Amino acid sequence: MTERYDCHYCKESLFGKKYVLREENPYCVKCYESLYSNTCEDCKKPIGCSSRDLSYKDRHWHEDCFHCFMCKRSLVDKPFSTKDDQLLCTECYSNEYSSKCHECKKTIMPGTRKMEHKGNSWHETCFTCQRCQQPIGTKSFIPKDNFNYCVPCYEKQFAMQCVHCKKPITTGGVTYHDQPWHKDCFLCTGCKQQLSGQRFTSRDDFAYCLNCFCNLYAKKCASCTTPISGLGGSKYISFEERQWHNDCFNCKKCSMSLVGRGFLTERDDILCPECGKDI
Repeated sequence: MTERYDCHYCKESLFGKKYVLREENPYCVKCYESLYSNTCEDCKKPIGCSSRDLSYKDRHWHEDCFHCFMCKRSLVDKPFSTKDDQLLCTECYSNEYSSKCHECKKTIMPGTRKMEHKGNSWHETCFTCQRCQQPIGTKSFIPKDNFNYCVPCYEKQFAMQCVHCKKPITTGGVTYHDQPWHKDCFLCTGCKQQLSGQRFTSRDDFAYCLNCFCNLYAKKCASCTTPISGLGGSKYISFEERQWHNDCFNCKKCSMSLVGRGFLTERDDILCPECGKDI
């Protein structure tokens, strides 16, 4: 007598019928689909044994239901993307969600290289210098008036040239007598130290630091013999082609300050009226 071969669930005979094995137990097609078939995400119907079950992240579709949410084209064996749990072909996803090139206004396809700057995006081949039209790539560039320039072109077209070395000034220049200078080129005519950031003066259109100017051109105090700069509002006394610092204009004998007072002279000395009354 032939041994019975029945469905593990409904116990009906499987003789002459299609069946499915699961964990070594046989099931008729109806029971297997009822118990174990996945539900299609699109049509919500079971995916039967006779259908191809396509899955992505624990979600399942009939082969005919696995299509782009927007254009309805089949995604079987094709690349796709997802947005808000919806399947999208690469083209629809790009048109709807990918960046648009700031230059040509076309979609920048996923996986292609793009250049970004201040919220705008470009195809790599569209990110070019406005002047020479060569791709900028990863090189340094300078934006101006909504256009981008490679550094050499920017310097040629826009940068001021240093009056001293004749080279472009790209950052941190100094203006003197309405002429541009590099900080490193704007030096004291005397000691050649940088004048940027410190007080200086000029003579015959040449710039000098205060020390050099005083040593070269300032008058000397008749008392202490050091230079009288007269710069920055400092006061001094002048009398008969001689000059004194305010603090040095004192009586030779009693050292009383004579600023704003009468005085007498005895040869090269100055005296207060009291000390000079016996002259």
